[in-house]
Amino acid sequence: MSTATFGPGGNSDLFYAEGNKSTLQSPGWVKRFGLDAFEYEAGNGLTAGEASLRAVGAKAREHGILMSLHTPYFISLSGVDPEKRLKSIGYIQKSLWAADLLGADTIVIHSGSAAKISREEAMALSKDTLEQVAEAVGDTKIRLGIETMGKINQLGTLSEVLEQCKVAPIYAPVVDFGHLNARNVGGAFPDVDSYRRVFDEIAVTLGDSFAKHLHCHFSKIAYTSAGEKKHLTFADTEFGPLFEPLAEAIVREGVYPRIICESDGTQAEDALFMKKAYQAAMGSL
Repeated sequence: MSTATFGPGGNSDLFYAEGNKSTLQSPGWVKRFGLDAFEYEAGNGLTAGEASLRAVGAKAREHGILMSLHTPYFISLSGVDPEKRLKSIGYIQKSLWAADLLGADTIVIHSGSAAKISREEAMALSKDTLEQVAEAVGDTKIRLGIETMGKINQLGTLSEVLEQCKVAPIYAPVVDFGHLNARNVGGAFPDVDSYRRVFDEIAVTLGDSFAKHLHCHFSKIAYTSAGEKKHLTFADTEFGPLFEPLAEAIVREGVYPRIICESDGTQAEDALFMKKAYQAAMGSL
């Protein structure tokens, strides 16, 4: 039976508090905690060697943990410096190499910045970079996920990400609901239907399969008029979004996303909360 799956982005504070020290221990810990997935965080750069990555991948297979990888934050799809964009292609290729060793089926890439140029110029540059990436990597079974972003001066609205994904079949949207919420003062997801519209827009623009098997991020995020400010935990009551309406939307839409929690230090506990909320929605609808 198909089902939504849940896991943390990187290791939670609890993982280390319980005496664990190495990401090699993460797949087994995540499984024992009751979760299904793990996103390997390489945001600050990919430093692990082949043997280490291969060993983590073997542990993930042993414990049945679905793997993904977050690429370095310094990748620049829309940078005005051609050399910086060329280096970004190399970083993406290296991320695919690491993902293959990890047994990851998805890598997550930030959409690009529009801070110093118009959004139109930034989109054109990002699409040119993505075309070059597609040519460089060829036919790959690993999804190259383009992430929705939380700051207003970044590319990364849902429509922008979907437009970027049209460049080549290897690209797929990664919807960060916390990011989309932070782009809208007052929040973007007040109810179930507001979540359902995300899946509907993806299905209409890219096809049903993209909506049905979406890779997602979820966390509560503090924001200002400029967008995202800080990732929070589910204990926060001031900022959103709430997960329960998304759980209902997932069930009603008949989709099976993988949802990676990026809460600040409590990503495993909050991922488990989401899994239980989803199971409760499954049982009541």
